[in-house]
Amino acid sequence: MKSLDNKLGLLSSLPLTVVLLLSFLAPMMVVALFSVMPQKVFSLGNTPDFSSYAVFFQQGYYKSLLWSLGMALASTIILLIVCWPLSYAMAKVFGRFSIVLTIAVVMSLFVSENIRLFGWVLTLMKGGLIEGHFRALTGVGFDSPLYGVPIIVFGLVYVYLPFMLFPLAQGIAMVPDDTRQAAYDLGATRWQVLWQIEVPLAAPGIVVGSLLSFVLAAGALAESKILGGSAIIAIADDIETAFTFGQNWPLGSALSMILIFIIGGLALFGVSKVDLDAIMGRKR
Repeated sequence: MKSLDNKLGLLSSLPLTVVLLLSFLAPMMVVALFSVMPQKVFSLGNTPDFSSYAVFFQQGYYKSLLWSLGMALASTIILLIVCWPLSYAMAKVFGRFSIVLTIAVVMSLFVSENIRLFGWVLTLMKGGLIEGHFRALTGVGFDSPLYGVPIIVFGLVYVYLPFMLFPLAQGIAMVPDDTRQAAYDLGATRWQVLWQIEVPLAAPGIVVGSLLSFVLAAGALAESKILGGSAIIAIADDIETAFTFGQNWPLGSALSMILIFIIGGLALFGVSKVDLDAIMGRKR
């Protein structure tokens, strides 16, 4: 019976496996092959070399990578701090009202990310909605916060908040109320309950939310271009430039593969620490 179930499972997963091979692995293989081609060629019929990877260090592209990873890490930490109380309320306090909050957050995803970011540009720019009205009322203006690292991090937090909020709420919902109440009965403080019970038991949601937020933020492009201007060049911007204006597909592929290896390694490490059966409710 178990053998039959396994065969049926393999057959059921076959269509999805084929789709993944054609739509995900095949393009990845093409990018990987182009990454070892000589500079500025447009075919795979050349002698492989690793000049594009050498250019990554020689021309300082590693700085863009470090900026992207640093801003992604900062935004992930901020998101974790901001979303914890909101996720806790959704999972333990709000009850049926949580669906209203969920719909409100999901509705923001129906609007293009670029449109929402341009809305912040109009709001925060010199003479924009905030500064313009403030100057009209007081006669005193102030510099725009646009075009700097803090506003880019703010944009990452703003855009990727749902990707931290919902996994975190799911993780907190996995913490039994009886366990928390028993700790209080035994004299534990609120901080002890938080660090010794809630955080460890909600770890799967924390890991999944952090991974989603970090991975998406590390490869983000719109936030650095729209909110940051040319103040900071993210690695995604360098990749786009190499593929388009630079007409250097091997360089763009090499930069992509470096980012993929780093992000993929972190993601695999994080997933290996997560109990997926518990998250999906299959463990009893």
